Amino acid sequence: MERYSNIGGDSGVSAYEIGHDYLKVKFSGTGKTYTYSYRRAGSHHVENMKNLARNGKGLNSYINRHVKYLYD
Repeated sequence: MERYSNIGGDSGVSAYEIGHDYLKVKFSGTGKTYTYSYRRAGSHHVENMKNLARNGKGLNSYINRHVKYLYD
């Protein structure tokens, strides 16, 4: 997994892994890792989250607003 840049400094995300049709996200508070896939979260959301992960900003907020419980 890659370390999440956390440019804003207040994200609950600590790391991520980008796959073809999924994004794995590790949360710093719990240490748990969740997989968001095309199948459950939808390709649109997963692709948006991949971009946010690469940019290091906004991923935790996006997850909370759009796909919080849509993990595999």
